[in-house]
Amino acid sequence: MSDDERDDSDGQRGRAVVLDFLPHGRTEDDRPQYQKQPVAFALDIEEFALYEMIVADGADIAIGDYFDIYDADFAERVNEVEYDDLPSGAQSELDYAVEDVVEDEERRFVDFYNEAQPITLRLHQLNLLPGIGKKLRNTILDERERQPFESFEDLKSRVSGLHNPRETLVERILEEIKEDDLKYRTFVRRDDQ
Repeated sequence: MSDDERDDSDGQRGRAVVLDFLPHGRTEDDRPQYQKQPVAFALDIEEFALYEMIVADGADIAIGDYFDIYDADFAERVNEVEYDDLPSGAQSELDYAVEDVVEDEERRFVDFYNEAQPITLRLHQLNLLPGIGKKLRNTILDERERQPFESFEDLKSRVSGLHNPRETLVERILEEIKEDDLKYRTFVRRDDQ
């Protein structure tokens, strides 16, 4: 993805979290050490896209740092990558990063439960979440019609059978990130779709 392609159509900047940082470049890069550039891997916190970046000289970076993907002072080049392209350290950190994003942006993800819509006549966005079948989906829809959910705790207390609404979302987001052949994606943007 070129620098021009990275800007959203509305001019918004993308925030991401660092999953892994390789200050001496990739280990499979056979070039001499002095020719290797530092590389970082990151997760976009809005669209859950994965990125590999050539880190700019002098950039101060650590795993877990949040940054602007489009900041030229931070990254010289940014390429979108697939889950399988991540080094093992980034793959390990991914679960924690997604959990942190869902926790930090609780309102955004509670609103998913408040605003989820049918996909087809027989399939609803809520049914894409692990463990949510027809009965649980209908309970969520009935409860949100009475009053929108305010928090994960509110969801948990009002919807019997939905024991961990936060973890349910995290599990689905991770599935969308890791699996290439999913028919429906709700949280993760992929260039191939």
